Parts: sequence; C-alpha cells; structure tokens
Amino acid sequence: MKFSLFFLTILSSMACLSQNLTAKQILDKSISYHDPNNEWGSFDSSFTVEMTTPNTSKRTSVIEINLPTEYFSVKATRDSITTTYTIDKSKCIMAYNGKVLDSVSAKEKRMSCDRANLYKNYYTYLYGLPMKLNDPGTNLSETIEKKTFKGKAYLVLKITYDEAVGSDVWYFYFDPTTYAMEVYQFFKTDDKGKENPDTGEYILLNEEASVNSIKMPKVRAWYYNKDDKYLGTDTLVGN
Repeated sequence: MKFSLFFLTILSSMACLSQNLTAKQILDKSISYHDPNNEWGSFDSSFTVEMTTPNTSKRTSVIEINLPTEYFSVKATRDSITTTYTIDKSKCIMAYNGKVLDSVSAKEKRMSCDRANLYKNYYTYLYGLPMKLNDPGTNLSETIEKKTFKGKAYLVLKITYDEAVGSDVWYFYFDPTTYAMEVYQFFKTDDKGKENPDTGEYILLNEEASVNSIKMPKVRAWYYNKDDKYLGTDTLVGN
C-alpha cells in the first residue's frame, strides 16, 4: 500500500510538472540540459568509445566529428585489425591497418563508402541526441506520454520521420524533473506504418560524460524489445 501511494504521488508530481508544457517545450528543456551552451551546431571534437558484446572481443573506436567543416572519421580497432572510415565533405577515404585503400582493395576487405556514411549517420545521430531531434524530416508527436520503465517514471515523446529519412518509430524517455534523456527505444513498422512490438530495441543510458560542454551518455546498453535479450554496451572512455 505504501508503495502504491508513493507511485501515485510520483505520477501526480509528473502531471503537475508537465500539464502546462508542450512536447516541443519538453524537448527544448532536454536540449538545454544536455547542451546548455548551445555547442552542438559548432561541434568539433573527438572521443573514444569501447563496445563490448557477448562472445566477441572488445572494439575500440576513436571518433572525430567536425560539423562546421563536414568532417567525420572513425578509427576502430578489434584484436589486430584497425579500420578507418573518413568522410571529408563528399570525399570518402578508407584505410585498413593504416594503409589507404583503393576501390578494389576496399571491396576485398568488405569496406565501402556506403558503410562510411552509415557510421557517420549512426555516431552523429546517437551522440547528437536529443539535439538531433530538431533536424529536418523529424516529426515530433504532440502527445506526451507518462510511462514507468524499469521501475522509474518518465515523460515520453514519440518521434517519426519523413519517408526519405527513415521508417522506424522512436520513443525518448526523459526524467520528469531534470529532463535528462535516460532511455530511448525504437520499433520497426510494416507497409502501413504500424509498429511491430516484436521488433526493435531499447537503449538504457547511464552516467554522463562532458564533451565540449555537452552532456553525453557515458554508458549505453542495448536490448531487444521482444525478449529483453542483452546485445551489447557502448562506453565513452575518453575525449
């Protein structure tokens, strides 16, 4: 009974905090929390991420992002192999163990410029959240949900994308007091745009690291929505 009363009190507090806020205002508050000095638009820095997955050796990636000059690079090392993908404006450069590859040798190593751009979009998106939710082609639902996830109450915003950007449906979970982003989750959709609850993943964010005064998640743990199966963890270890 005491737990139930406590839970109801939390929900009531959330309602009071959010009843006069729109979804856009909640997003803006989260952006202000994570990027208090409005640095993301001029982001120019590097950071190192260690990825650990079950039954696989650790991968260490040094990531460089310079948004004003449209430069991106990821140098990933696993065991004795190091691959480097660089996008400099429209120029794509790939290297294997320090040796720059031509198109033929890149294909032999199963490396491609398509993958280089995939990595660019992946790392820029995930480490640019929640600021990236203001990008063109991003559609913020006006509905604000109140959910409890893993025992904690959150304000949840729903995001869809224009067809040219992506078909997944994303949900972002914000602390109702600080507006820190602590969880995000996505689902695949069918041909009619309906979400499939047995698809997609959720990502738990823990701790924070400051990169160019931006509060980024230090630890991101990935799980399947369907069965809570653990997929892996990305840890920001330095910059």
